[in-house]
Amino acid sequence: MITETGQTTTGRRPARLSAALLAAALAASTLAGCKVALDATPESTSSAAKSSAAAKPAKPTAPGKAVKGPAGSALAALATIPIKGRAPTTGYSRDQFGPAWTDTDHNGCDQRNDVLRRDLTAETLKPKTHGCVVLTGTLADPYTGVAIAFRKQTASAVQIDHLVALQNAWVTGAFKWTKEKRTALATDPLNLLAVDGPTNSAKGAGDAATWLPPRKTFRCTYVARQVAVKVKYGAWMTAAEHAAIERVLSGCPAQKLPQVTTIPLGDPGSSTGSAGSGNAASSNANAGSFCSPAGAKGVSDAGTKLVCSSKNGDPARWRTATG
Repeated sequence: MITETGQTTTGRRPARLSAALLAAALAASTLAGCKVALDATPESTSSAAKSSAAAKPAKPTAPGKAVKGPAGSALAALATIPIKGRAPTTGYSRDQFGPAWTDTDHNGCDQRNDVLRRDLTAETLKPKTHGCVVLTGTLADPYTGVAIAFRKQTASAVQIDHLVALQNAWVTGAFKWTKEKRTALATDPLNLLAVDGPTNSAKGAGDAATWLPPRKTFRCTYVARQVAVKVKYGAWMTAAEHAAIERVLSGCPAQKLPQVTTIPLGDPGSSTGSAGSGNAASSNANAGSFCSPAGAKGVSDAGTKLVCSSKNGDPARWRTATG
């Protein structure tokens, strides 16, 4: 029996032997109180080898490794987005993204009214505006689930949210884009949504790591749209933003990656000048102008056949058809 002084009942042993016995006793005591299951080791294996095998930690998961989603899902697309640090806000201003609500789809109507027509129901339109300007309507607010009556006189009750906030876009790549590309993002229907004004104000320039819609059932759709925008324009995400979106999409792994859809004018008889849908040809298409969706066909005023296509990851534009 070992005493505090290192003596046994038969006398004092050498200090080196006492230290070895004490270490062995402590190791045995520690393993006895531990619930970790160890692999069986042959008796001939040295004690040093046993200690090394027991102490070897499990291989950790690679940091930043994305959860895989099915093909065509927002979760699968999320895995393709680079993760980088946030760039400085130096130089940022709303003006860097072009004039507000620029008619980038060239349908003769500003993008704010385009989105109102798309997202409101029972809307009434101002006469002699070619079905463009919305006077009244009802919004089923996606962020809160509340029905909101829209009136042009009190338009701030319904705001148009940039799902990827412009400041967030700036610090995740847009600071080095051309102004034309920034304008395209700021007016892209994919990145625009009519929502409750006060709720949108509360979001501010937040990303998914700092703000998500109060209505939890809309969160999968919300972050999927953000993923689609960042994939389309080649913006990156911060680690916190990426992780927050991954957490949401892990609960709805089959959530599809949204596609760009066009917004026609409210007056069916008016010339839209928009991209059209499917394979329907659109008149008033202008070579070099932004368009959607990719693959749509058009005809210029001069009768030239055009196709909506993208190159090098840039927003789709009308280009001369080759076939």
